[in-house]
Amino acid sequence: MMYYSTNKQAPVVNLQEAVIKGLASDKGLYMPKKISIFPDSFFEKIEEMTFQEIAYEVASAFFGEDIEAPVLQNIVYDTLNFDTPLVPVSDSIYSLELFHGPTLAFKDVGARFMARLLGYFTKKQGIRDVNVLVATSGDTGSAVANGFLGVEGIHVYVLYPKGKVSPIQECQFTTLGRNITSLEIDGTFDDCQALVKSAFLDKDLNGKLKLTSANSINVARFLPQSFYYFNAYSQLRRLGITKDLVVCVPSGNFGNLTAGLIARKMGLPVKRFIAANNKNDVFLQYLLTGFYRPKPSVQTLANAMDVGDPSNFVRILDLYHHNHETITQVISGFSCPDESIRETVRLCYESTGYLLDPHGACGYLALLENLLPGETGIFLETAHPAKFKDTIEAIIQKTVEIPERLQVFMKGEKQSIELGKDFEGFKSFLIQD
Repeated sequence: MMYYSTNKQAPVVNLQEAVIKGLASDKGLYMPKKISIFPDSFFEKIEEMTFQEIAYEVASAFFGEDIEAPVLQNIVYDTLNFDTPLVPVSDSIYSLELFHGPTLAFKDVGARFMARLLGYFTKKQGIRDVNVLVATSGDTGSAVANGFLGVEGIHVYVLYPKGKVSPIQECQFTTLGRNITSLEIDGTFDDCQALVKSAFLDKDLNGKLKLTSANSINVARFLPQSFYYFNAYSQLRRLGITKDLVVCVPSGNFGNLTAGLIARKMGLPVKRFIAANNKNDVFLQYLLTGFYRPKPSVQTLANAMDVGDPSNFVRILDLYHHNHETITQVISGFSCPDESIRETVRLCYESTGYLLDPHGACGYLALLENLLPGETGIFLETAHPAKFKDTIEAIIQKTVEIPERLQVFMKGEKQSIELGKDFEGFKSFLIQD
């Protein structure tokens, strides 16, 4: 499989180059040159397959030409040693719980898959001293740090905005040590992301260090997230539901939504998508007006979605040939301010007993207000509510139990390095570290 840049000004590369480079030389994001379409027979038997079996079939469609089948199968099965259950929340609305992995967040799958894939390529080519740069607004940092922890020949730098991630999220990547370095940036997530992008495009820095990204700009991070959507459909078929499916994706950097759109291109019968934003709703404004106007992000309760210039927006444009009308036929938008998040968490808990996290609350409310008669809605519950313990407890006025896996992180000692948001300071640190 070959991969091209969304800017169309860089050479087409194979999977290995796309994964190791992360970002194309023309500043574009890599996309698969071919998107395979599954036959009807695949979907007719999908309810009989396990999550691992489904994911292997999907992974083969993307990566099967570049990796030996036994190796790819081992990567997939090792990555997916947990499930993503579909839980009924209210009439016609289901939560797809993506937080049953090691760090209790949906990004575990993409991060673990990429860690194993990058480890395979670097070992195969005898490449050492690879530096992975990742910007995080919350869960990406913990998933990537834990996915790459102890991987030989790879060092991870996690950039996160000071004071803008939850304490539990922070401890999941600042307490690890070993080959993980946490950089506390005096700025926003957008500043962190800008530093990472600038690093990839700095010729001097790339001449001294081998750099790649573990953000969703990397094809090995975002494409495996398509596994979720196929697994959700298999569970719906077991319930006898096969049509009029609406999927609502809480959206920050839009990697997860892009993976879902690609799944639809592969034949997955999703009627339409809803992109649920918090107050950072530049994508909603694009859908309404046809004009994309990025702006500085603002801090909200749903911090992992605090993104003012989502990287994967260009991939969505590319998928639909920059046609605004076509995009709006497939995707609608929704904006959920903090007061609506609080009210949704409270009402859902009181009326159904189901406890939402702030991001899932955006998705659930979007479905409540936009689902049409006869449609079945799924919202992605992207992180365990305990990761936002203080916020949730203040809303429901009850104690939220912390899972044992999170408690282990909280006992560790914070190890982080504070940096400003200027690129030259960041560059100097990387070179000297």
